[in-house]
Amino acid sequence: MSDVIGEFEPQEQVEYVTPTRRALRVSPEAQATERFINEPPPRIKPKMSVPALVARAVLMALAAGLGLWILPILFRQHSWMWFTIFALAILLVFIIYSTRRFVPAKYIFPGAFFMAVLLIVPVIMTIHYSFTNFGDGFRGTKEQAINNIVANSVEQTPGGAMFNVAYGVREGADVATGPFTFFLINQADVEGGAPQIFFGDEETPVTAFDGSATVENGRVTGVDGYQMLTPHEVNAVFSQLQNTAIPVDDVSAIKPLGINTAFQGRTAIQYDEATDTLTNINTGEVYHVGYIGGNQFWVDANGNRAFTQSWLQNVGFANYTRLLTDHAIQQQFLSAFGWTLLFAFGSVLLSFLVGYILAMVLNDPRLKFRKLMRSLLLLPYAIPGFISILIWSNFYNRDFGLINQFLGTHINWFGEANWARLAIFITNTWLGFPYMFIVCTGALQSIPADVKEAAAIDGASGLQRTLRITTPLLLVSVAPLLVSSFAFNFNNFNMIQLLTQGGPTQAGNVRGSTDILLSMIYRIAFGGAGAQFGFASAVSVGLFILTGLLAAIQFRMTRKLEDFN
Repeated sequence: MSDVIGEFEPQEQVEYVTPTRRALRVSPEAQATERFINEPPPRIKPKMSVPALVARAVLMALAAGLGLWILPILFRQHSWMWFTIFALAILLVFIIYSTRRFVPAKYIFPGAFFMAVLLIVPVIMTIHYSFTNFGDGFRGTKEQAINNIVANSVEQTPGGAMFNVAYGVREGADVATGPFTFFLINQADVEGGAPQIFFGDEETPVTAFDGSATVENGRVTGVDGYQMLTPHEVNAVFSQLQNTAIPVDDVSAIKPLGINTAFQGRTAIQYDEATDTLTNINTGEVYHVGYIGGNQFWVDANGNRAFTQSWLQNVGFANYTRLLTDHAIQQQFLSAFGWTLLFAFGSVLLSFLVGYILAMVLNDPRLKFRKLMRSLLLLPYAIPGFISILIWSNFYNRDFGLINQFLGTHINWFGEANWARLAIFITNTWLGFPYMFIVCTGALQSIPADVKEAAAIDGASGLQRTLRITTPLLLVSVAPLLVSSFAFNFNNFNMIQLLTQGGPTQAGNVRGSTDILLSMIYRIAFGGAGAQFGFASAVSVGLFILTGLLAAIQFRMTRKLEDFN
């Protein structure tokens, strides 16, 4: 043992050299070289290329031009929400794209901006309007309603002054919406040869105009700072101009008598801001604000509505209460919901079955001309759906339609509810099966062949292999697409509106027999009985919630298919 131990030689003692002691031993030249090697290389900023610099300058110029053009218009129209959105967006463009920083934001900002403008803002506005009575007769403010009532009450008095009138808008304003300014010349002054120009609008009383203007044949044809309306533009908005009165004093106003003429008359209705009442000076009757059906109107002493005009008001949950408690609306909503479910589920099922069967047939390698037949089956998918639906609508014509002529029948396809629904299923299957055919063809080719071969060896028939092996494995890949297809058909407005227009309809109903929820909302919002945007917004919120719940349930059910994977 001692001999073995003796074989080991003692190791040399290693001296630990601290950085300080080492620095004393190394020459200054070596230290400088070591610092140069250990220090990180200096960061070299790449020079911006000329095309990139030009593109940045163009982007900044476009943003500045957009701001100078649209922001004053939004400010004059008091569109504070859109003014804030565009002002913030233009500011962010200058902050993000004027420097080399914020590189991720340069790519994120465009998508985020358009998502906010095209998706988030409309959703917020829809929810907001669902708590209002927005619709026909309830569009403007209370002040606008008062102005309309007073303007409609202007009466022409014998011997009243007559004016030649021209209409203009401030530069940058929309000639279709205004606000419009009236430029007036008293016809008596024209005859005397010394015309005096007056101007005013709904909110500004008539005053003398001391600016630069051009007058031809006793009418104003041009004014600095204003864009004068052409005769064609005046014709387009004359119904709006005719309901406008320019105040002169507390008891008189100027109102258009024709396109080129206006008169000064007396206002039969006068508004008292202190008491918030309207008074008919001819009869002495006083009108005050009262509630009729949950909305505010000007009413007489007996509580009857005196004028048709009302204004946009916050009604709280009244629209939702109407949806949930009004028996007629509730019944039609539930009917529309049931038909929407049947339409969406039936359309997905039929198109999937047709597409799946065709994909199975054309997936057989023994079949000749498979590529040609696959190409032909994609033709319905290649034609725009809008055109296909209009063509199919002619096929269902009762007297001259291709289907009735081919079958020798006289079916009233769009006059009876059941036949109209069958027409919808046939047409939607025609439009939808090519998509399912493409999806199923790709999914079938991804299924391993050895699985089906093993099943065949075990004695499974062709039908058993299709139902118990191919179909479950295919559904693993296709199920999410079926869910999205269901959501698409749940809101497939084009099919209903272009093919049947929601008909056949029954008098007194807000929906037709083939109206799905979305087309029912469209009918409520833009129907012939009067636009009810507030109530339609409330129904839209309910539809959004239902669609989200159904999608969540469907995705939860599709998880079970993962067991086959």
